[in-house]
Amino acid sequence: MNQDIDQLAINTIRTLSIDAVQKANSGHPGTPMSMAPVAYELWQNHLRYDPADPIWPNRDRFVLSAGHASMLLYSMLFLAGVRKVTEDYEITDEEACSLHEIENFRQLHSRTPGHPEYRWTTGVETTTGPLGQGIATSVGMAIASKWQAATFGEDLFDFNVYALAGDGCLMEGVSHESASLAGHLKLDNLCWLYDNNHITIDGSTSLAYGDDVLSRFEGYGWNVLRVGDANDAGLLSRALDEFEAETGRPTLIVVDSHIGWGSPNKQDTESAHGEPLGPEEVKLTKQAYGWPEDAQFLVPDGVRERFDEVIGARGAAESKAWNEKLAASPHANTVEMMQRRQLPDGWDSAIPSFEADEEKGLATRKASNKVQNAIGEALPWLIAGSADLTDSTSVRLTFDGMENFEPESFAGRQIHYGIREHAAVTACNGMSLSKLRPLWSTYLTFSDYGRPGIRLSALMEIPVIHLFTHDSIGLGEDGPTHQPIEQLASLRALPNLDVIRPGDANETAEAWKLAINRTKDPVALVLTRQNVPVLDRSKYASAEGVQKGGYVLADSEGGDPELILMATGSEVSLAVFAHEKLQEEGIRSRVVSLPCWEIFDRQDKSYRDEVLPPGVTARLAIEEASPLGWERYVGSAGEILAMRTFGQSAPFADVEAEFGFTPEKIAQAAREVVERAAVSPST
Repeated sequence: MNQDIDQLAINTIRTLSIDAVQKANSGHPGTPMSMAPVAYELWQNHLRYDPADPIWPNRDRFVLSAGHASMLLYSMLFLAGVRKVTEDYEITDEEACSLHEIENFRQLHSRTPGHPEYRWTTGVETTTGPLGQGIATSVGMAIASKWQAATFGEDLFDFNVYALAGDGCLMEGVSHESASLAGHLKLDNLCWLYDNNHITIDGSTSLAYGDDVLSRFEGYGWNVLRVGDANDAGLLSRALDEFEAETGRPTLIVVDSHIGWGSPNKQDTESAHGEPLGPEEVKLTKQAYGWPEDAQFLVPDGVRERFDEVIGARGAAESKAWNEKLAASPHANTVEMMQRRQLPDGWDSAIPSFEADEEKGLATRKASNKVQNAIGEALPWLIAGSADLTDSTSVRLTFDGMENFEPESFAGRQIHYGIREHAAVTACNGMSLSKLRPLWSTYLTFSDYGRPGIRLSALMEIPVIHLFTHDSIGLGEDGPTHQPIEQLASLRALPNLDVIRPGDANETAEAWKLAINRTKDPVALVLTRQNVPVLDRSKYASAEGVQKGGYVLADSEGGDPELILMATGSEVSLAVFAHEKLQEEGIRSRVVSLPCWEIFDRQDKSYRDEVLPPGVTARLAIEEASPLGWERYVGSAGEILAMRTFGQSAPFADVEAEFGFTPEKIAQAAREVVERAAVSPST
């Protein structure tokens, strides 16, 4: 093949992608074919990245937001020789993405799944595929870089974040939220490369896309550049140089491209986007590249060596120099602790305990704020923010020295996301991937606006804290638009997400301990707007039972229980008061607080049976939300007092009474359950 080495490398990226998709008979070849020159120019001449140390903290990040083009990324990881990193942060001699893995693209257990997956393949900075998620997450990474630079010094942290996006990413609503946020924050370390090929699965973008992208991003306060041909390395390089020199604005580089570039019959068509080219078209395309038409997964001599002598050599020198700076820095221990998701000694020493107060009580959102501040003062990389509800959700950091994260104060730890729930959660994902400990907040009912990002934090198993308040019909007058019903069940349905709904202030403190003391997996803290009693722990069981997800809070007197009352959140105290009434009547009841089903279900069977004895079939679950899921705990003989309609607008006590959530009505429902169990003990 009579091609210079750089063109040979670009065509290797293209043909590896074509062959992998063709062999799998599944995938998206068109974008790797068109954007190979862009990825090659970026990685070889601009990206600060050491393939031998792919978790070097100050590396530039490359996010493939157009995750369907995963073979573009896998080809780059293979050709650059990126090393595999273990769960214990040990760098191995094994390739993160070998040629064997590429040959097994989209096959069971391969490291080359259909869309890039964080944790699964070293070098994948974030899971992408749902369009818009990658660029949105990249904003959080850029925030993390700015925060670390302001906190530890620009000589240690100044990494740039690059994200490759397509039309689909920019159509998604989250792109608007995230681009607006990035422009407001003046994140000049953020560069989005927009593959402007005018094609989606349905065909021409003219069918559904009327945006003037350049004007839109200029309106957001971005620096907008245009490269008229994806194959023009000189123009690409100058645009990337201009991004690197830009101050005060993120950069969008619009790259005009031809999807499926080089394919004689499929270039610029939707068929090049999401299906293999087919055997004959593969041969014709390889001919167009000057490639042996029958070669499969060919890597010509000199191609991998070219990557090694450029990005490999540059990255090794840069990471070595950085590690020497870190070793001499007073921040070395802190940075190392962050990177390994460790916690400083005594991080929980100032967490308050709350005195009993069953009359006035305390909203769990307000108790949460006291705990959050106690932790935040001891954990300097805890970053808090809200979707325009900082005080309503009680997530404001109030100890001395707290500032807002703003262009003039990037060391600030309070982020105002504006009314951008989706951007908030995805930014937190990006910060967590950069080893900060972020939390964001909104009302529980509006968790739906951030749902795709919540799902990805669970899929990536990263310890983001999703904090939701106004958790039930107990919020009162705002009415059914704001009163969540189905959200708890929906969040509980997510694998890897622990949903914790504490019953009082002391349970809230324990919930925070669970949230912080983990190296992976997110939590959802679900908190009340209204005051709830702070239970007397000298009379009832310790709130430390929260650590097991569920525990016996109050037990029967005079023998084993004949009835179990189960509840979460604000309904726990209602169950306790009903329990007291039943005890007076001689009905032996037990109250079980179940703040986190997921953690409770992970306990061994003996503990679960101890809390919920199988022989006690008279059970009543109480929760101001959808009943979905409670069946596993109440069994066929039990009952669920829950919401089967939307709520109403009225003072919260009136709303709760309307739907049966009072101690008196709970006690009555419990009596009926006991009576049925007595009539049909076999059930």
